[in-house]
Amino acid sequence: MRVGICLLLAATVWAAMLVIDGQTLQRKLIRLHVVAASDSEEDQNLKLLVRDAVVESLREEMENAADIHQAKAYLQENLPKIQALANRVLREAGCEKTAVVSLGCEEFPTRYYDTFALPAGIYEALRIRIGEAAGQNWWFVVFPTLCVGATVEEFEATAQCAGLSDSLTDTLTGAEDYEVRFFLLDALGRLENFLHKG
Repeated sequence: MRVGICLLLAATVWAAMLVIDGQTLQRKLIRLHVVAASDSEEDQNLKLLVRDAVVESLREEMENAADIHQAKAYLQENLPKIQALANRVLREAGCEKTAVVSLGCEEFPTRYYDTFALPAGIYEALRIRIGEAAGQNWWFVVFPTLCVGATVEEFEATAQCAGLSDSLTDTLTGAEDYEVRFFLLDALGRLENFLHKG
């Protein structure tokens, strides 16, 4: 009887820690979501041009932001500037479509990158919609600046500076003992996305 109670208590604590980790990710990250006008090669290339220009323009401010609140305040205040930049890139490329930029909560699927993965869930997001926004998306992280090509060590350092725990960082980088933890964290995020739609 005592063993059963101890196991139930341990499972409850572990589940609570998973929920806390999911909430931590949602409180500590700002994602980037760029949606192309269509899946044509031209529109997909335009999406990447806009992405590159916006990411580069935000890099220094996001690297210098003390925390997510400062990063979010900067983005909110500069939405018109970010939108103007996206539209300038489109015009210079000879495109008549326009981009609309917003900041708010959005559903994200599971995303795997070179050295880390992010579970599904609802995250704060800087969203750039180009034209009809009917094409494939490009997802990433605006804050903290987690570079796609970063080594595991660089990712870990950035994640820890952003306030992510060692166990959560190990979960995201796919450390061997944390695969089940990522699977369950992702399952919780997918459930959250499902419930959000309903």
